[in-house]
Amino acid sequence: MKFEQIRTPAYVIDEKKLEENLKILKSVSDRSKAKILLAQKAFSTYRMYPLIEKYLCGTASSGLFEARLAAEEFRGENHVFCPAFTGAEMEEIVGICDHIVFNSLSQLELHRKTWEKSGALIGIRINPEFSTQEGHQIYDPCARGSRLGVTRANMPDVLPKGVTGLHFHTLCEQNAQPLIDTFRVVEDKFGSLLHSIRWINLGGGHHITRRDYDIDALCELIQYISKKYGVEVYLEPGEAVALNAGYLVTSVMDIVHNDMPVLILDTSAACHMPDVLEMPYRPPLRDGALAYEKAYTCRLSSCTCLAGDVIGDYSFDVMPKAGERLVFEDMAIYTMVKNNTFNGMALPDIVLMHKDGDCELIKRFGYEDFKERLS
Repeated sequence: MKFEQIRTPAYVIDEKKLEENLKILKSVSDRSKAKILLAQKAFSTYRMYPLIEKYLCGTASSGLFEARLAAEEFRGENHVFCPAFTGAEMEEIVGICDHIVFNSLSQLELHRKTWEKSGALIGIRINPEFSTQEGHQIYDPCARGSRLGVTRANMPDVLPKGVTGLHFHTLCEQNAQPLIDTFRVVEDKFGSLLHSIRWINLGGGHHITRRDYDIDALCELIQYISKKYGVEVYLEPGEAVALNAGYLVTSVMDIVHNDMPVLILDTSAACHMPDVLEMPYRPPLRDGALAYEKAYTCRLSSCTCLAGDVIGDYSFDVMPKAGERLVFEDMAIYTMVKNNTFNGMALPDIVLMHKDGDCELIKRFGYEDFKERLS
């Protein structure tokens, strides 16, 4: 079918743009010799895994279910980190994951008997206690009181038996310089441990496929780490894999007036694009602009009962009408993995737009998907 024939609401994955991102990531891997993983927490549309595994070496999971998905659908390394694992989870994880990262020394020891017999490579997440973000404390693993990672004060001078790697993740949608600054702090605080490991994972949050990203600086840092410490370097970007590689197509259901035109859409920030409210994040709108930049300014909202379920104020050259379609861009990441059915809202279809522009429906959700989440 053609793009114009897609039933709304629908997420549309742009295969061409996705592959462009993957080629950039592969070039970084080839140049720096780093291994790059898909962080499934941002993008888990496994229909695209056969394409992604051509360019990336594996996946990074945030728990058992993501790790199972990777084991079933992705041919490559399977890394997992979670703040805490149950005994039952660990019994299953050691059978499917080749890298397991623990958040604390107590979790490491609690599960030692299980992981020691598995042959998996074991890592510890560290907390450099060095924040590089402004305004996004909810996404800052180095914020005061963070539960994520072992601080230097709580790390022994010699790594526990069986630990072969270290992991840190401190960034969110950032360029190379914050990573460089963070690694300097890691060297200062944890440098004595870096010579005793075989691998290090620099986490995610690297916006490598963004146009202004300093790839040269990233590669230089990775090469420096590899040469000085003799370690294998991993990166696990999520957003960079599918950045700008998807759309959310929606229709205007009604227009009400209260100080300005308010468009009621068949999509929802709360249900279908949660980062709009959590971050907050403003998705680009095709043919739209910031409020008051064009002739007609409208508020884009949803049909849920939540008064604050508002996507934002946008302006248009021509006033939209009921029945008209709108296209939000950069909607592949943190949408399908985070959406929900609050108010009984239907989940959007998932559509793949092939490189030739033809669109294929790959998933449609219905009432049973809503009901089966309940009891």
